[in-house]
Amino acid sequence: MSEEIKKTVENESENSSNFIHTFIEKDLKEGGAYYGKKVHTRFPPEPNGYLHIGHAKAICIDFGAAEKYHGLCNLRMDDTNPTKEDVEYVDAIKEDIRWLGFDWDDRFYYASDYFDTMYACAVELIKKGLAYVCELKGDEMKAYRGDLSTPAKSPYRDRPIDESLSLFERMKNGEFADGEMTLRAKIDLASGNFNMRDPVIYRINHLHHHRTGDKWCIYPMYDFAHPIEDALEHITHSLCTLEFEDHRPLYDWVIENVTLPSKPRQIEFARLGITNTVMSKRKLRALVEEGYVSGWDDPRMPTLCGLRRRGYTPKSIRTFCDRIGVSKVNSTVEYEFLEHCLRDDLNETAQRVMVVTDPIKLVITNYPENISETFTVENNPNDESMGARHITFSRECYIERDDFMEEPIKKYQRLYPGNEVRLKSAYIVRCTGCKKDEDGNVVEVYAEYDPETKGGNTPDGRKVRGTIHWVDAKNYKDCTVNIYEDLFTTPEPDAGNFLDFINPESLTVRSGCKAERAVEEFDILSHFQFMRLGYFTIDPDSTKENLIFNKSVGLKDGFKKK
Repeated sequence: MSEEIKKTVENESENSSNFIHTFIEKDLKEGGAYYGKKVHTRFPPEPNGYLHIGHAKAICIDFGAAEKYHGLCNLRMDDTNPTKEDVEYVDAIKEDIRWLGFDWDDRFYYASDYFDTMYACAVELIKKGLAYVCELKGDEMKAYRGDLSTPAKSPYRDRPIDESLSLFERMKNGEFADGEMTLRAKIDLASGNFNMRDPVIYRINHLHHHRTGDKWCIYPMYDFAHPIEDALEHITHSLCTLEFEDHRPLYDWVIENVTLPSKPRQIEFARLGITNTVMSKRKLRALVEEGYVSGWDDPRMPTLCGLRRRGYTPKSIRTFCDRIGVSKVNSTVEYEFLEHCLRDDLNETAQRVMVVTDPIKLVITNYPENISETFTVENNPNDESMGARHITFSRECYIERDDFMEEPIKKYQRLYPGNEVRLKSAYIVRCTGCKKDEDGNVVEVYAEYDPETKGGNTPDGRKVRGTIHWVDAKNYKDCTVNIYEDLFTTPEPDAGNFLDFINPESLTVRSGCKAERAVEEFDILSHFQFMRLGYFTIDPDSTKENLIFNKSVGLKDGFKKK
């Protein structure tokens, strides 16, 4: 064991952050199963869809454990099922992992890299009398599966080894149709763990594979392929979600009964459950293919590319994964906590600007015409290094339509005839009235300013309760703002047919919004706090001529309040 790893183990052993680290530290200590070895993990996604927030937890666990113990983490595409894989998904998976801040160096593999070895392993099992070719069809196999008091059965279990070897080779050579035969491990038909009741380890599938082409028409089952892949890559700790706990005896059986260069250890953790969304790839694909969202990167999706487009940062997601912890018990986390983590990050890093999303003109009748002033304001009061910007002020401004009420409701502190408000960083103004169109709709609001209150100060000490944002009507940038709400109308869309709970108001597009000129100096996915409105990011489809903002999260932290 290197001194660096030994020191890390000693430092962490007293205060391990989760049970996985406890297992790893025990294995690394003198006398442990991996004493003297480097921790080696892997992240093995199936390239049949885009990664989502649930995968982010697994990524942080797999790559995070390797980082913590100065080890290695491989990226491996589980492409054992040719019906679903696509190169598009492979590229997207790589991009998302790198965006989160992790890297696999040159350790990028495919399960299909090992198809020849897996076939040889299956032949080895047949020769040992530990596997046989079975001709039961799917419905027959299900009927013969048995129950807790009745063993499973197969009339082909005692098939001679030579016959199974010959049939398996003929399966490989394409002589049989899909579903006509399978190769099954010969373990225990009476096992209380149904995964051990002679599970299928190879099936026939005459489909073109995105990497191996038409070389193979038989493909290994995941439970057979996975331990072989781990062993060939010298993985020490195979970290996977809790549904594989009952599969661990099969994982270990394969490792023990096939000639392999190493013996990995499988450890299971609870997968991430989160409210207000779905995380089944099948359901996410349905949302895309049936047009409920604009694509896998729609900001309402829980995919990492969707969250990125909405404005989530790598830090916020890694903080979220770290703070929810690692458990052996399935539980559900409130989506508001994910928003809380984003809000905490953006509060420290986002530039402040003023943007009016539903504009109405405010005319300051006693302010000189054809004159404008410039105010200097901080870009972020939490970070002086972000500097300051200049905003202009003139006789006419844009304010939010709901910042004026001709007949105010109780406790309304914004503009209404006779009331004073503070225009953020500019002046205090008193509302004097409004102008309406033929239909009685307010088209302009009028006010007078107090020149003694420059910068929003009140030298006479009077109290002004309301502060509103504004944009100079002579110096602004038009933009479009996308406002997002939950995609589903219930926090538990999986409780029924999730498509029945689609929220028809999950996206509101506001065009003709007015923004400070400061937003023109932007990079794609730059983050802003629109004062009083929330945190927003610039959409990748934006151009200098057509700025589009996506709302990331509001200012109000409901999770902290709860």
